[in-house]
Amino acid sequence: MALLGGLFDWIFYPITYILSPRWALVVISLVITALSTLAYKVLTNQSEMKVLKEEMNNLRKKMKESKDNPDKMSAINQQMMERNLKYMRHSMRPMLFTFIPIILIFSWLKVTFLPAGDLFSWGFSIWPWGAGIGWLWTYLLCSIIFNLLIRKLFKIH
Repeated sequence: MALLGGLFDWIFYPITYILSPRWALVVISLVITALSTLAYKVLTNQSEMKVLKEEMNNLRKKMKESKDNPDKMSAINQQMMERNLKYMRHSMRPMLFTFIPIILIFSWLKVTFLPAGDLFSWGFSIWPWGAGIGWLWTYLLCSIIFNLLIRKLFKIH
């Protein structure tokens, strides 16, 4: 990790040097999420993903309409499972490309931001977080928000 830690220190130095740990992690979360979402868009067939999503939504509507007919619902459920499997197969490829780099970055994030303690504090205890959240929860919440925004903005399916 020492070699890669030095590399990540060098890459993210302007961010970690200029900003406080809280905002440095938010910006790093944005960068990592943007890169992984871009990889997802490049490595998947977006038109096919869109078609599969629309088919699954149509099948969901048909399932709601045929609640009273168990045989029809079973057939629709089978079709939906096939579409879902195809969709998952397409989204597996980008995950395989981004998994190892993200794991390496996570280990660097832990070493870099764990000493900062709670990055966001609210002054009173909330179960299960306590009086604030550290680097991991900050990263996860920011990446979920940024992922939703980036996917909407660039119409990624």
